[in-house]
Amino acid sequence: MPSKSETVYVRPVHYYETDRMDCVHHSNYIRWFEEARVYFMKENGFSYEGLEAAGIVSPVLSAEANYHTMCRFGDTVEILIEIQSYTRTRISFHYHVRDKASGQPRCDGWTCHCFINQAGKPVSLKKAMPEYHQRIEKYLTQVEKGAE
Repeated sequence: MPSKSETVYVRPVHYYETDRMDCVHHSNYIRWFEEARVYFMKENGFSYEGLEAAGIVSPVLSAEANYHTMCRFGDTVEILIEIQSYTRTRISFHYHVRDKASGQPRCDGWTCHCFINQAGKPVSLKKAMPEYHQRIEKYLTQVEKGAE
């Protein structure tokens, strides 16, 4: 069961995502993280579309995945995602991929992103998009309250 701080993104495993070992190729998990992150941001009121409309992009600075068990064609996975940290100019996410039917862990991962303008200069979300900053802060406050 996800905590109050997590958003759950559900997706099937597609045939084209598998490799010759009949399991999902490791690179696809990073793509799944992106799908889940875009979904999470939209669900929580700070969509990529809004960032881009304001001239802000959020490139990946780092990505990590730790694989536990294989996903195969025909499986359906749940990706639990939550904000791990936020500093106004950077944001990090944690992802937990599990089999929807059994709940068995498949992969855990993390991504870190920054906020930059079209010239590639760092942007403080608090200054550039105060409404997004407030939504993220509200989310993090709810996470802290839920942890108590």
